[in-house]
Amino acid sequence: MKVLFIFIIFILSSKNLTAKDLTNQLERPDKWFNSLEGIEAIKNILSHQSTIGIWPKNINTAVKKHSGKKDSIEGTFDNSATLNELRILAKAFNATQKKIYKKSFLKGLECILESQYENGGWPQRPHSSGYEQHITFNDGTMVGIMQFIQEVADSPIYSFVNKKTRRECIERFDLGVNCILACQITVNNKLTAWCAQHDKNNFNPVGARSYEHPSISGGESAGIIFLLMSLDMPSNEVIKSIIAAVKWYKKSKIDGFSFQKVNGDRLLIESDSAETMWARFYEIGSNRPIFSGRDGKIKYDVSEIEFERRNGYAWYVKTGEKVLSLWDKWKPKHEAKIKN
Repeated sequence: MKVLFIFIIFILSSKNLTAKDLTNQLERPDKWFNSLEGIEAIKNILSHQSTIGIWPKNINTAVKKHSGKKDSIEGTFDNSATLNELRILAKAFNATQKKIYKKSFLKGLECILESQYENGGWPQRPHSSGYEQHITFNDGTMVGIMQFIQEVADSPIYSFVNKKTRRECIERFDLGVNCILACQITVNNKLTAWCAQHDKNNFNPVGARSYEHPSISGGESAGIIFLLMSLDMPSNEVIKSIIAAVKWYKKSKIDGFSFQKVNGDRLLIESDSAETMWARFYEIGSNRPIFSGRDGKIKYDVSEIEFERRNGYAWYVKTGEKVLSLWDKWKPKHEAKIKN
């Protein structure tokens, strides 16, 4: 199953500035990688690579060297960690032909492929426990990995990777699509959307932190839909999945309210001019927006949770706008299959 590469901007969210910072290196011309500045930046990136081949999150790894021991580095796929480091190393190797860059890239890619479960899902980090071990869509984790391995399979930038591994990346991508379809939540015999995490064994929606309950996610589901819509030749199962998820987004939109700061506190305010938004989490079954503080108790009104969580988490999102906008462009191209 082939995919047309679409770089999903929302994955590099405003809270993840370090991932955005690394794009500066991705935009450098080839000659920069042979400059003193470029050589130093890549040395810094290499120093942050963990013993299993991946990188920590929330760090601009190009700025300075890791000062601790290698075995203290906690590599992850969360918050776009690892993927841009690998993209930079691929570009650096093509520009310089330094074998250490290629070796480090291949080690990271190998870790990504080895971390995939047999059912096609990826955890938040390898060899993890607790909620991190489950299939992770949160913060675009699995979607980001799938985009990356498709790049490796298709882009000439990665021609230094042997053909067998590049073919394997295609197979792993297809396996990931099957996992996505298996995870889609069914309510009253109707497909809806996805949770931020799904059980690694049975695909059921699962919670994460105390305020992140098993639910239908108005945030993470958008990235999954974008990925499915980017498939060049979607199967009937994929088309069915997309149609159902778009219907869910249409059904679940919230109009006439805005979530904004008033006197230092974020409140849900009635407003005729407010842009359409969606809740981050919807209760499975009732489809009511749900909220929770650190005590883990579900509330149906965001004002009922404590000030710190109310103001420190993205309880409402606008990613549904992108879903519906892309749907309007995608639907005409697949009208024949949709009717069938």
